[in-house]
Amino acid sequence: MSNAAATSPQTDPTKDEADGLPMPRRLQAIVAISFGTALLVLDGAIPNVALPTIARDLGVSNAAVTNVVTVYQLVLVMLLLPLASVGDRVGHRTLYQYGQGVFMVASALCFFAENFAVLLVLRALQAIGAAMALSVSAAMLRQIYPSSRLGTGMGINSVIVSSSAAMAPTLGGWIVGHAPWQLVFVVAAPLAILSLLIGRALPDPEPRQRRIQWKSGAWSAVTMLLLIGGLQLGTHGNIPMGIALVALGVASLVLLIRREKARTAPVLPVDLMARPVIGLSVLANFTCFIAATGLMLSLPFRLEEAMGYEPQMVGLLLLPFPLTMLVISPLAGWASDRVAPTKLGVTGMSIAIVGLLLLALMPEQPGPWDIAWRLALSAMGFGLFFAPNTRLVISNAPRDRAAAAGGLYSTSRLFGQTLAAVLVGILLASNLGLGPVPLYVSCGLAVVAAACSLTRYRFRPSVAG
Repeated sequence: MSNAAATSPQTDPTKDEADGLPMPRRLQAIVAISFGTALLVLDGAIPNVALPTIARDLGVSNAAVTNVVTVYQLVLVMLLLPLASVGDRVGHRTLYQYGQGVFMVASALCFFAENFAVLLVLRALQAIGAAMALSVSAAMLRQIYPSSRLGTGMGINSVIVSSSAAMAPTLGGWIVGHAPWQLVFVVAAPLAILSLLIGRALPDPEPRQRRIQWKSGAWSAVTMLLLIGGLQLGTHGNIPMGIALVALGVASLVLLIRREKARTAPVLPVDLMARPVIGLSVLANFTCFIAATGLMLSLPFRLEEAMGYEPQMVGLLLLPFPLTMLVISPLAGWASDRVAPTKLGVTGMSIAIVGLLLLALMPEQPGPWDIAWRLALSAMGFGLFFAPNTRLVISNAPRDRAAAAGGLYSTSRLFGQTLAAVLVGILLASNLGLGPVPLYVSCGLAVVAAACSLTRYRFRPSVAG
């Protein structure tokens, strides 16, 4: 393998331009999938600011109302891998658009929710629609963009995700202050309508003659339920039950892996994880999301309770992270089409490690600028990592397994974010959460991600680095 081939993902420009959608259909498809991505991110993040209001209005406790978020995340993680397999069977665009339809109906019904149990059922239905769309969205990105521009596509998608997540708290706060709280669950629905209206520009569905593996799909969903549910129970104080469920989940996962190894297109994509470039990239993604989410969950506690900043000021102090990600993510995606993604990932993790260490070693009373530039440096590192790493996972999967690769990647992200919340909760309960310890933990996880990237370089394919 030549060094030139290893350093640049671009090989045959003529071939690269031949795949992907033709112009101007490609632009229409990018707009359609961007609307779809934005609504899924908004729906996952926007309810957080409405939780106290919902608790008061529906007469439930603050602890119970967090299930509005937990149920959504849990159903999403449970269904991503099984639905990715269904998407290969029925066609990606078909499942994507049905998912948006389910999401839209559930969102409209949320406006009439006057009962907490009904709201939770509708949130689960929203999550089912979101999982249908999210399970195949990465596979469709691969079909939309030419191979030589896939990294750029991943960067644009990262911008949509980051900007939607950054906008969600402000938009949610405005809605709660000026309108019925139910509207926080409805506000993203118009994006689904717009995406559906121009959705014919998305890649044509290509259903494959595969049996839907209902047993493996149900087994995978139950395994995720045990793992995530156990972690959530442990975090909320029921430690013995939480440990028991996690142990059952681990045992179930081991047995499921044994079962899936014998299959050619398994629901749990052990065939993809066995490929070193994909397996190491997914592990790096998992640890990196724990690190980044742990940083953003733990830092507000340190700023407010240990350093004495007012809550409204804390929100402003955290802004450099999403704003830097908005700038760096598309640049990193564009660069990954021209430079080996592994090199970008290792560079990004090195920068993130330095930024996390500098945040951990901040003086006891840092000024806003002292916090801002350290956060921006950390965000620069994470931004350089995520889009190129996503490119490696999606581009190195066989085309007929692209949906499985996307489902695997999304599952690792959501599972990492959930585990980060658990870790931060444990550290806070142990009186270790208000100091530098969470940042040292994030730093250690970033080191693991960098080590995965370095190890992955030994197995680099000639077109992906």
